[in-house]
This record gives sequence, C-alpha cells and structure tokens, in this order.
Amino acid sequence: MTPQGWLEILITIAITVGLAWPLGVFLARVWQGESTWLDPVLKPVERLAYAACGIKPDRSQGWFAYAASFLMFSAASFVVLYLTLRFQNLLPLNPQGFAGMSPHLAFNTAVSFVTNTNWQSYTPEQAVSTFSQMAGLTSHNFLSAAAGIAVAAALARAFAANRGEGLGNFWADLTRISLYVLLPISLVLALIYVALGEPQTLVAGAAATTLEGAKQTIALFPTASQEAIKQLGTNGGGVFNANSAHPFENPNAISNLLEIVSMNVLGYACVVAFGRVVLARRDARALVAVMALFILGASAAIYAAEVQPAPALVAAHAEASVNMEGKEVRFGGPSTAVWTANTTGASDGGVIAMHDSFMPLAGGVAMFMIQLGEIVPGGVGSGLYGMVVMALIAVFVAGLMVGRTPEYLGKKIEAREVKLAMLAVLILPLSILGFSAVAAVLPMALKGLGNPGAHGLSEILYAYSSATGNNGSAFAGLSANTPWWNTTLGIAMLLGRFAYVVPVFAIAGSLAAKPKLSATTGTFPTDGPLFIGLLIGVILIMGGLQFFPALALGPIVEHFQVLQAVAAR
Repeated sequence: MTPQGWLEILITIAITVGLAWPLGVFLARVWQGESTWLDPVLKPVERLAYAACGIKPDRSQGWFAYAASFLMFSAASFVVLYLTLRFQNLLPLNPQGFAGMSPHLAFNTAVSFVTNTNWQSYTPEQAVSTFSQMAGLTSHNFLSAAAGIAVAAALARAFAANRGEGLGNFWADLTRISLYVLLPISLVLALIYVALGEPQTLVAGAAATTLEGAKQTIALFPTASQEAIKQLGTNGGGVFNANSAHPFENPNAISNLLEIVSMNVLGYACVVAFGRVVLARRDARALVAVMALFILGASAAIYAAEVQPAPALVAAHAEASVNMEGKEVRFGGPSTAVWTANTTGASDGGVIAMHDSFMPLAGGVAMFMIQLGEIVPGGVGSGLYGMVVMALIAVFVAGLMVGRTPEYLGKKIEAREVKLAMLAVLILPLSILGFSAVAAVLPMALKGLGNPGAHGLSEILYAYSSATGNNGSAFAGLSANTPWWNTTLGIAMLLGRFAYVVPVFAIAGSLAAKPKLSATTGTFPTDGPLFIGLLIGVILIMGGLQFFPALALGPIVEHFQVLQAVAAR
C-alpha cells in the first residue's frame, strides 16, 4: 500500500460524488417535467414519441397502474430479446455467422438484460451477432436503466405528495429519462471512448499475423457505444469475455477512470434528484454520505488484501510483493480495488480483474457488497429505492427506541410500510441462500464448479448473490452455461428485480396518499451523523446477520485454510 494508491482511491470517489451533484439537479428537472437546455433539440422528438405511442404524459397513474406498466414493459422487452437471441442466425448484421442461442441460454440472457443484471453465461465475441449486440443487448441497456430510474422518480413523487394519488406516468418517465439523460450522456461518452482507442465498427474482425507468423482474426464490434451505456446504466455486460480488462473495452488509464466514474455517478445523482424533488436536500446528502462511506470502506479492505503477496508464493519463497493473479497489469492494485468496490456496490458487474482470483477476504468483501442489497450506491434508480427501504427500517428502529411513531421526510411510517419494507428486504436471503443450499448438494449443479471445498461454495454464493442482486459479475471458475444454472440464475434475477420492486411500488402508493407533515421538535432528524450511523448499522446488520454464516463457510474459512497451508510449509 502506498500514499499514491490511497490518493487514487480517494480522488476517484470524490470525482464521482462531485459530478453527481450537477447531474442530479438536471435529473430532478427531467423527473418534474421542467424545461432543460436540451429542449430545443429534444422536445420535438419527445412530442413525436408521445404521439406515435399514444402516451398522455399528463395522465398520472396510481401505484398499481404504474407498477403494471413497469411489469408489462419488462415482459414485452423479455419476449422481444428472447426471440432476437434465439433466431439471430436469421436476422441481418451477423457477419460472424453465429447460430441462435439455445432455449435456456436465451432465457437467461434475455432475463439478464431486461433486469439490468447483464450476467453472461457465454463468451460474447463467440456467441452474439452484431445485430443482437446492438438492437438487442445495447438497446435493453438503455431501457432497463430508464425503467429503474423511473421507479425512483415515482418514489420521489410519493414523498413529495400531500394526500396525492398518482405517482406520475411510467411511459412519459421512460421516454424523458431515455431522451434527456441516458442518450445524450452515452453519445458524448461513446465519442470520447472512440477518441481514446475503442473500436466502433460493423466489421466482424481484423486479420493479423502473429510474431510466429500464424494468421489470427481479431474480433471487432461497435464497442464504444456499448461501453458507454454499459457503465452509465450500471449494466456491466461487456462485448468481450474479458470485459473491461480487454484493451478494446478499456484502452488506458483515462478510459478506466471514466468508466469507474460513469458506473456510479448516475446512482448518486438519483439521490440528489430525490432530495430536490422531496425538498429534503440535507437528508439526501446523508444518504450519499452513507453510500460513499461504504464504497471507501470496501475499497480500503480490497486494497489491503490484494497488495499483499499471495501466500502460496510466499510459501514457495518466490519473489512477489503483490497478488497480481487475475489482474490487469495496466491498472494495478488501487484501481482494481476501487473499481471492484464500485462495481459490486453499484450492481454494475463490469470488471477489470477476475474476482475468482482475489484473496479470499477481498472476494468476500466484493460478495458482501452485493449482499447488502446493491444500494451503495446501487443500480441506477434501484439503489435509491433500496436505500430508502433501509431508511424506513432505520427510522422504525429509532421510533421503537423512543416510543414514537416513526416519520421519514414528512411521512408517517406505519405498520403497512414497515411490513412491505421487510418483505422487499427478505427477497435477497430467500433467493441467495435458498438456491445456494440446493446447488451445494445437487450433482448437476456441482459439475459446474471449478474448485472444490470452501472456494467452490464461494462460487455458488457469489453466483446467486450476483443474480439476485442484479449485479452480473461472477467468480469465473463457475461454468454456468448449463440448463440448471441458466434457469435458476434467471429465476433469481427475476426475483431480485420484480419481487423487490412491487413492494416498493406499494410503499410509494401508501406514502403518496398520506399528508405531508411538518417537522416538530420531537421528529427524529434524518440528516445528521446520528442517522447516518444508525442507517449504516441497519444495513450491516441486515447483510451481516443474514449472510455471515454462509460467508463463514466460504471466503472466511478459505482465508484461514490459506494461512494454515502456508504455516505448514
């Protein structure tokens, strides 16, 4: 560990949070339907989209109608993407001549991209055509991200309402968020990535001659455009199997910094926008502080673990100062640490290092960040509503301690909201631990493991944590392209996205109908250090108590096994 390494981590986090503020101000205007500086160009396009699709943006929807629109849109998106992947061999722009995907792989992939997970059980450059990549996967990177942000916008309106009924119009929110936020920023990022060296072409590949004189075909895709929304929308699925460790996806240190910042900036911006819509800017700053502190803590833990020499090399008396297995040497330890903390905290899933090659404790920290609920700062939109769910539980706990009905941002939090919040929170352990328990004893599941023992259990836990948390990264030792893994991981993704969000919609509907209360001297403040500490405690307890026994059998016991093996030599 070096001062330069710590400084790199701190500067990266500071830049991300700093840029989130102006973006959050702009996003709040988009949520509220206010004018923006992009109106002269995009307003006619917005009106045309409304007219073509029959959208009435002024017609507000109740929570049930908003939720139904969200679910129907997601179901239709799944069907379109599934058919695209199954029959890509019959569609244009397939210069590689790829066959259609198998039914279970197409199911897994379609669910993955519709739920903003982007888990990839296949090698992208060997399985997905250019058309499927652009019209299928990249388009759903936009749409799934926009849908998540729309849910956050609806929740913000619920807190702002005073005995209201509607949460806004899902179709209008989807349109405005895509047009005014995701498309313009992605366009700028894509042009920057092209300038930095990322390919953007419809050519299938380039012929090259190796040093030995052999012929080689280097796969090419429209990478820059995919990379832009991949990180901005916290999607994470790469064009290449090595993801952002591949030089075509991440050519240099500048692109690396841009990708780290872009994968988290919109998650923080959603919180800033939430604070402005609800007129609770100080409370929003408290939520941002909690998120940033978790990212800093995880970065520090991973950095400390990964800059130590690998115990096996020490035992072999080999010269090694840093564990560089599975890491991209262009970026090194500090960048790997802050990237890993950001990608697992943000439900992004893009990687510049193989998490399977991390030291046991570093891999455990990455897994734990996902198991916390993908709320620090979480996926775009989903991180905000997940954090608000935790905040409701935190004020409920505070209310129990002082004997008062809890309030949050001017809304009384009563039994209905707390029950719904707990229902949402319990989805993660139900899916992660339930599927992991079955897979740990099922022969057809165990065939996919690359390692036995504690590390094998970690591969199972990480896979279902990533799927349920809609993250998409993996311990690469797991061979997941089988009917069992593709099907169960797909179900886990569906649970993590939709079984969680429906209670959130119900909470929003309940809160919107309540009167907006003014703070009194007895109101528990939710904008100061006391609340920040309480919220951190609730998040850690909800994650720690539910998953610590499983983590103890996986990465924690593996850590002590490694130490024991070294001591025995």
